[in-house]
Amino acid sequence: MERVSRRAWLGCFLLAAASSCATSQPQMPPIEFDICIYGATSAGIVAAVQARRDGRSVALIDCDHWIGGLTTSGLGATDVGRDAAIGGLAREFYRELRKHYDQDANWTRQERAQFSGRGQGKGRDVAFTFEPHVASAQFAAMLKAAKVAPIVARLDRSAGGVVKDGTRVCSIRLQDGRVIGARVFLDCSYEGDLLAAAGCDYAVGREANATYGETLNGVAASQATKHQFAQDVDPYLRPGDPTSGLLPGVEPASNEQDGAGDRRIQAYCYRLCATDDPQNRVSWPRPQNYDEREFELLLRWFDAGNRMAPWHPVHLPNRKTDSNNNGAFSTDAIGQNHAYPEASHEERARIATAHRNWQQGLMWTLANHPRVPFAIREEFQRFGLAKDEWVEYGNWPPLLYVREARRLVGEVIVTEAHCNGVTVEPDPVGLGAYAMDSHNVRRHVVKGFVRNEGDVQVRVPKPYGISYRSLVPKRTQCDNLLVPVCASASHIAFGSIRMEPVFMVLAQSAAIAADMAIAGDLKVQDLPYEQLRDRLLAAGQALQWKRN
Repeated sequence: MERVSRRAWLGCFLLAAASSCATSQPQMPPIEFDICIYGATSAGIVAAVQARRDGRSVALIDCDHWIGGLTTSGLGATDVGRDAAIGGLAREFYRELRKHYDQDANWTRQERAQFSGRGQGKGRDVAFTFEPHVASAQFAAMLKAAKVAPIVARLDRSAGGVVKDGTRVCSIRLQDGRVIGARVFLDCSYEGDLLAAAGCDYAVGREANATYGETLNGVAASQATKHQFAQDVDPYLRPGDPTSGLLPGVEPASNEQDGAGDRRIQAYCYRLCATDDPQNRVSWPRPQNYDEREFELLLRWFDAGNRMAPWHPVHLPNRKTDSNNNGAFSTDAIGQNHAYPEASHEERARIATAHRNWQQGLMWTLANHPRVPFAIREEFQRFGLAKDEWVEYGNWPPLLYVREARRLVGEVIVTEAHCNGVTVEPDPVGLGAYAMDSHNVRRHVVKGFVRNEGDVQVRVPKPYGISYRSLVPKRTQCDNLLVPVCASASHIAFGSIRMEPVFMVLAQSAAIAADMAIAGDLKVQDLPYEQLRDRLLAAGQALQWKRN
């Protein structure tokens, strides 16, 4: 029997049960669930599956119109750090991918022995490199087995979109007018729209180093050495003439001090699934609004002597890639996303479209422009989009890679000290293992030439515990919401947490916590950690690092 206080399924409209929230419900009666999960990201799917296994009724809101988040939208080469740090349902997901690739019939465009990419090594039980459509199929299978049908809609972020009674969220209104009530809510979106609408404190951008006693946060102009211009490149429309204005995407010189805070966020891009298989390759599209001037800085970089192909294609099975940013001018649209975290749904769509047009123009330029060195043009002509991926999207990834947006400011804030093992919290619900990794946030003028700023890549000494309280809002603000994706962390610490497997781990832990809060009629801040820990360990979560 299911342990549910209100049995509710998608499409079944039930009046709200009598509760402290009853007097503040909207006119349309809510569809009631035990747990409402906002965001059908990889984290949202794992949370929904866990909640169903616990016997809870679940509303999974697909606010991206795409299932699986970035795991199914281009991040086929998984950044892990130490794979033994990944347990529970996340590991189950990657194990199923391994089972898929253990079948010779699924190697359709190369022999398995020919594959030299990472994440598929002998003696491992998981696959951390995979094709997007394979990940999509596995998530679909998990949802089907759990009997979860996502609701495709976005949160109505206008007044009244979230109804609260004191510190408790009673219901949320979707843009299509439906109202979802639940006893516990999880914000599993990349943007943190629900936590913001619920009145929780959050941060956007880089804190000053002084805020949390850090060394890697804030402005880092003097440390800007990675993904940097090795050659001097003129930033002005007319070379040598500052009065002519700056090239697109270049900010003027500034006097900002290193370590100072700002609201800039690390750059976004689309993670491309490319292939060099002529039978499965689609040429790079030339966008209708292509403007060569947007790539003049790139061309000047080549004119100055750069001979590096500016991308990082990581091999996936069947002659495909997960292609990421690499170099001073690459797939990251540096500085073009700062408005995104708090923008309206419509403005975000415009920002995403601008990123897509720009990145399509970049790839076309690299393959075709005569000022691009011949060897680099030849490489990009050898590759193209994989025509058997994202067919309905013209083989382009559906989702923009939102590396960071809002970050909760909760009961505990994960900082550089946690990542380095200096501060250890007593209530871990998962492990972080990847480097503190931030992409560049701006391109500006320094001593008359172009420089990038914001890239930080510092390894953590070993996997570290992520506190349960970093998923929990301040108790004075909301007591039935958990936030496993936009978790409470400083900018630089979030650079380590922000990996898809970690989001899945934290989401499973959050779903178990939600089940406990419902069963005990508790605020999420009041869960007894010892009992939560036992549940997490029983679910296969890794909570402490015991290896050297």
